[in-house]
Amino acid sequence: MPKNDAKTASETLLVESRKIACNGGGGALGHPTVWYEMGKDDVVVCGYCDRRFVLKGGSQDK
Repeated sequence: MPKNDAKTASETLLVESRKIACNGGGGALGHPTVWYEMGKDDVVVCGYCDRRFVLKGGSQDK
């Protein structure tokens, strides 16, 4: 999956855990699996594909 630019909106996923894994989706076309811990922010953005993970019911869940 190519890195998003200004022309492409990044994907936002609601999650139920503060610890999440991202592999970019798309199987072999994704990226290496990386793990993130949200901490207090209730949101984390993948450094590879710019996917946004938002904690369900958290301060950023709108």
